[in-house]
Amino acid sequence: MADLRTDFVGIKSPNPFWLASAPPTDKEYNVRRAFEAGWGGVVWKTLGLDPHVVNVNGPRYGAIWGPDRRLIGLNNIELITDRPLEVNLREIKAVKRDYPDRAMIVSLMVPCEEECWKGILPLVEETGADGIELNFGCPHGMSERGMGSAVGQVPEYIEMVTRWCKQATRMPVIVKLTPNITDIRRPARAAKAGGADAVSLINTINSIMGVNLDDFSPEPSIDGKGSHGGYCGPAVKPIALNMVSEIARDPETAGLPISGIGGITTWRDAAEFMALGAGSVQVCTAAMTYGFRVVQEMISGLSGWMDEKGHRTLSDIVGRAVPNVTDWNQLNLNYVAKAKINQDLCIKCGRCYAACEDTSHQAIAMKDGRVFEVIDEECVACNLCVNVCPVEGCIDMVPLAPGEVDPRTGKVVSGEYANWTTHPNNPAAKAAE
Repeated sequence: MADLRTDFVGIKSPNPFWLASAPPTDKEYNVRRAFEAGWGGVVWKTLGLDPHVVNVNGPRYGAIWGPDRRLIGLNNIELITDRPLEVNLREIKAVKRDYPDRAMIVSLMVPCEEECWKGILPLVEETGADGIELNFGCPHGMSERGMGSAVGQVPEYIEMVTRWCKQATRMPVIVKLTPNITDIRRPARAAKAGGADAVSLINTINSIMGVNLDDFSPEPSIDGKGSHGGYCGPAVKPIALNMVSEIARDPETAGLPISGIGGITTWRDAAEFMALGAGSVQVCTAAMTYGFRVVQEMISGLSGWMDEKGHRTLSDIVGRAVPNVTDWNQLNLNYVAKAKINQDLCIKCGRCYAACEDTSHQAIAMKDGRVFEVIDEECVACNLCVNVCPVEGCIDMVPLAPGEVDPRTGKVVSGEYANWTTHPNNPAAKAAE
């Protein structure tokens, strides 16, 4: 059996699946239920020092659904915990006492002042928590008070606060990064410079989910008004994967432990994050959609896949995909593939034909009896037909082997030019000659 035990910056847990700092981790009752269901750890919902945090009593969430009403994106305008600090601390201590084998990380957000951070850290440390996560990511509510993403968007602040915390606590310090920034590498570098033990990402994306066209208020609407909030759920996964990979392959942050967050719904999602460098993963929307027991499918799925592939421990897969992430100018421009349609699987819906004929390269022909065939001479392997086909596996991209003739260009496929940097069509390469 695959070993899913995790040691993330010295924080041990029976599996890499942690609940992210969010409503599911706001109180003892929830966290105990989560641990009973099998979660390896939690990041307790963000604590602060401000006793005047008040959440709205109207809708806090907006959603985007797929055609089958499946939730693909969730927006929230909820603030950090509005429960008293002493109550949260007491509950954290009780849960950690009863579940010593589970990871207990506490999310924190206080004003950007050294004394505030130094004041709250001993209180958290006394609970026996395993680590802290500095919430530099929330894009709404708290950012207007100079916290959350207001800090996470300024690398100098990230480095400064991280250093304060590292000097004031024995606990590992994880810095949670905001995606609401142009280059995610800069805040990650700042966190490392400040002495962070790890980073976690992504926090939610600044968003408005929609507009009510009856009263023209943004959703979710509070008495006719709306506000920007944080976007999460399956739809943000591609953004999160890219940002995780950017940090994992940046020479200045290579080796910095990463806790991956963003749209993780299945074991496969988790495996992809780990392949791109995440040593643990955090989940929120999936638990809020399907309940805490969704983690059991994640555990069994990941374990089964690792057994099938011969991976014994998580270290066998963490970071395995990072060397294969490259810049566009390093891609092999002599690689040639063509679409192939499996006629046995084709249901003759015509989506591939319509998409290619109207919006792409007119590389699919419709023949008598609604038989669709690829015109190799026109196919540029854009993959659009694969993505619009409703039948999984019906259309594949088949690469041509070196030495074969590309029907589109009439040229022999070769590996002579490895990438755009050395390709003869590159103006820079021509100038060098």
